[in-house]
Amino acid sequence: MPTLHVPFAHRLRKVLALFPPNWCLAILVALDGYAFMHPVLREVRAREYDFWLAIDNWQEVMRVVGLLEIPRLVLGVGLQVIALGLILKARIAWAFSLVLLIGIGTFAIMGDSGRAGLGIYTLVLIIALIAYWRRFDRASVTAGSLFALVSMLSLLIYAVFGTLYLGDEFNPPITDITTALYFSIVSMSTVGYGDITPHSGTARLFTASIIILGITIFATSISAIAGPVIGGNLKRLVKGRFSTAMRKNHIIIAGATPLALSVYDGLRRRGDEVTVIVPAGTPQEYPAATDLIEGDPSSVEVLRNAGVTRARYVLALRADDAENAFIVMAAKEATGENGVKTVALVNTSKHLEKIRRVRPDLVFSLQLLGAELLTRAINGEPLDSKSITDLFFAKAEPDAKTA
Repeated sequence: MPTLHVPFAHRLRKVLALFPPNWCLAILVALDGYAFMHPVLREVRAREYDFWLAIDNWQEVMRVVGLLEIPRLVLGVGLQVIALGLILKARIAWAFSLVLLIGIGTFAIMGDSGRAGLGIYTLVLIIALIAYWRRFDRASVTAGSLFALVSMLSLLIYAVFGTLYLGDEFNPPITDITTALYFSIVSMSTVGYGDITPHSGTARLFTASIIILGITIFATSISAIAGPVIGGNLKRLVKGRFSTAMRKNHIIIAGATPLALSVYDGLRRRGDEVTVIVPAGTPQEYPAATDLIEGDPSSVEVLRNAGVTRARYVLALRADDAENAFIVMAAKEATGENGVKTVALVNTSKHLEKIRRVRPDLVFSLQLLGAELLTRAINGEPLDSKSITDLFFAKAEPDAKTA
């Protein structure tokens, strides 16, 4: 009976691998934005094409659609655009999506009659985004630019339509979209030529809101675009020391071998936080954004700088078996026998017993694995998940002692 669960679990993992959580959340967020602005689209489609052609006044358009529907349209479109940032796993897109979803959920529950279902769906989506917050850990220039574009366009739409709606409350009155666009840009940039002035309390408050939002969005957009560039340079400058306190529940890889690089790529695809330790001067092909420390991985001090006391695993994947043994010993010295779990790579099979004597939690030998797999294949012996796991990782003897 247990053998039935193994293929099912394997198939389930393969299906889930085809639909990464960030892609699924991006699609669900985009659908939420569409559902939220659907009443506006339905109202537009309900009118004949000739009806819209006959309208020659922007105030009449807003009376038909409704001034309060403009924020709905802006939020819906903004949420669909920012969903692209979720595909890129950008942290700023994740934060921006949460803010927009909270606004949509509040509007749907409190402002819309009969839209409680959308409010519940939005609430579930917010919880899902919070649950998968670790997946969105990238500082992307593309996502920052997307955030800046959406923010500025949203503010511009708000300013233009609001100015047209309050057109008679300005001196001189604003009656055309060109003048409204001009006044909106002047107010957003806080230039203030003074050729158009609000003369009512409502118009003054509206103009003040444009100025405040303009300053906020411009400042936030600059930081969103420049932040990843400056942050990446700063990270390389301090060589990982700044992020030492931020490392937690991560995996430490020691080495720059092809196996180490492949393991790093696999862990990052699964959303794990990884810190790499490479000896100074060692050629390595890790991505530029890697949390990389240059130093001796068998040094207790270097391992502590890598946050070994808060790590889940230390993977000793260097090309020299003696160095891998020293790394395991240093990790145990830094955290104690019951501290971080260790995995040691055995490059030469005759060193297997010697590596086991330093008592890593897992011992990994490519030579033994390849030989056993080939032998079983030639003899037609079956392979299941348990036997592959037993071959892949030979657990160290808990009572093993040096002879």
